[in-house]
Amino acid sequence: MKRLVTSLLFFLVVSLAVGLLLSGTEFLDWGVAGGLFAIAVAGEGLRFWLRRSRAKKRESSGI
Repeated sequence: MKRLVTSLLFFLVVSLAVGLLLSGTEFLDWGVAGGLFAIAVAGEGLRFWLRRSRAKKRESSGI
């Protein structure tokens, strides 16, 4: 769980930095920053789900 929080915090900082760099005259491009963070959350959720399903499959081998 600690790895998940650390990873999401890292991607939050990166997405905010990219939003600031691409903002132009605005303070922050929320669309870009939010979109990048949404992709990161989806990727981490997929990784968590795959890891959990593999562990469950290994656990129920029937031996």
